[in-house]
Amino acid sequence: MLTILICLLIIMVMPLALAISTAPFRASQFGKPDLQQPRRQAEQLVGVGYRIYAAQKNAWEALLLFSAALVFASLAGLDFKDLMNAAILFVAARILHAVFYILNIGPLRFIAFLASVVSIGWIVVTAFKAL
Repeated sequence: MLTILICLLIIMVMPLALAISTAPFRASQFGKPDLQQPRRQAEQLVGVGYRIYAAQKNAWEALLLFSAALVFASLAGLDFKDLMNAAILFVAARILHAVFYILNIGPLRFIAFLASVVSIGWIVVTAFKAL
């Protein structure tokens, strides 16, 4: 259970860490962060700054999917020990996805995305088998 909670914590912190990571790019491009319209400003970022922002948006989506898969597994009565490998794969894939997104390496980013989808599928299929 501890491994699953650590994985969930990492996935919860990722979008926040990515959001904070845009600060130097906002400062260099705009002079200061726009506290009134931060999303509008983020949409105007270019290059690495924009890719970090895009990775952040993807990280929020990944958090939703991972959380839903864990709820699904819990409702199916699964022992979370059976999901540790899938959860670790998901976290590793999502970290790599963000790194490849920021570095603008599309093919590797796509492979990382597929690995995260496989891990979510693994959790859901395991839950269905437990019903």
